[in-house]
Amino acid sequence: MIIEIDPKRINPRQIRRIAESLRDGGVIVYPTDTCYGIGADIFNKKAIERVYAIKGLPKNTPFSFVCPNLSDISRYAHVTDLAYRILKRFLPGPYTFVLRGSREVPKMMLTKRRTVGIRIPDHPVCLEIVSELGHPIISTSASFQGGEIVSDPREMADLAGDMIDFIVDSGIIIPEPSSVISLIDDEPVVLREGKGDCSLFM
Repeated sequence: MIIEIDPKRINPRQIRRIAESLRDGGVIVYPTDTCYGIGADIFNKKAIERVYAIKGLPKNTPFSFVCPNLSDISRYAHVTDLAYRILKRFLPGPYTFVLRGSREVPKMMLTKRRTVGIRIPDHPVCLEIVSELGHPIISTSASFQGGEIVSDPREMADLAGDMIDFIVDSGIIIPEPSSVISLIDDEPVVLREGKGDCSLFM
């Protein structure tokens, strides 16, 4: 089902409806500042398994996830003073920061090194959904069975069929991946150059 949400005029009832679906194990497509993402509650194993099937990925592929604010990040990752200053400066924004995961993070969301990738996208609809849910949601680009990332929500509806519970339509978003920065051991390392400016980390 497609739900149209204007980022400048967000309807709280629509946000609550989407959050309820996520709580019930739903999988959604939602807008971010880099592309549309496929999302599920990180604490719902069956929903996450659905995302792996939709993406055509093996179940040991780690997903990053979206938090609504900096204080929420500190629940799910170990944030040093240096890391906090960097996060405060660059988030919300088109970055994924890699940190050591806390005990709050489900095992299937951790890499072998027990790290996590965390985002706070600069997109009000995305942040409202995560805030209403009260849990982080998976952050993985909206592609289906190994295909290209889709920019048009109407096209996604045709591709996804009944695999997705809700598609949040906030207009066409030309996909450009987030920049991925590792902050492990307080040594910023650029793992992927994307939309976010990486010059200060090089």
